[in-house]
Amino acid sequence: MNDAHRHLGVLPAYPFYGGPPVHPDVSARATLSELITDLDAEGTERALVIPNYGVPDPAVAFGFNELVVEAAQKDDRIRAGLWVSAKPSDASRTADALRLAHEPGVRALKLSFLLGGRVTDADIRPGLDAIFAAAREHDLTVHVHTSPGAASDIDEIGSLVEDYAGDARIHLVHFGGGMSGHIKLISGRFFDWIASGKQVYTDLSWAIGFAPRWLAAEIERRGIGHDRILFASDEPWGDFAGEHARLRAVTGDGELARHIFTDTFDTLYR
Repeated sequence: MNDAHRHLGVLPAYPFYGGPPVHPDVSARATLSELITDLDAEGTERALVIPNYGVPDPAVAFGFNELVVEAAQKDDRIRAGLWVSAKPSDASRTADALRLAHEPGVRALKLSFLLGGRVTDADIRPGLDAIFAAAREHDLTVHVHTSPGAASDIDEIGSLVEDYAGDARIHLVHFGGGMSGHIKLISGRFFDWIASGKQVYTDLSWAIGFAPRWLAAEIERRGIGHDRILFASDEPWGDFAGEHARLRAVTGDGELARHIFTDTFDTLYR
């Protein structure tokens, strides 16, 4: 079993939503040895590990890039995803991150608009062009956070698929992230992208209960998409046991399960 999206690094306490400073990511790991202990306990054979993020200070996430690269180079079970940003204010830090793209073990670039900016902002486009150029040059997958509304809504993030997924791989993290995103994707958009040749992938972490069942049924009905879904725990923000149980209940141990839990990860991250 492989995990296509989890995080490494401990964030500082932060007063989210006007409350007291807290550490909601209670299972966050600071070191490779702690991460390996978790992988052993879960039975996870391979994992794509990405810098932890969530506090509104991009320097924190950028600061974990060397940690995930080091983890990938010390243990063959680990693949690294680098934190990048298309915001002009992050241009120098993203340039530093992209200089690590050639390092052994790096297999992805992580992009999120939770910390500011929008796909459609004119000043964001040069940064996106640079990120996707690096992805093509180094054969990397671009991970993009999705969640309902604002800059992470699938209506916004979907334009990345339209503009860039013809010649670069895009992993839509959280499959739209909620009710509206799930329905928009499963009812047609996700399958239309695949049929048109877009290199689009996704995981079902955070998915509402109906989505995995419906998606599996649509994959069977349409005959495409079975090789575009990956298992992801999103630890420490997700729950490995819960995410695994939900997907295993839907897929059983047949061909779809083999692709989701093993084969598609191996295809993308070797």
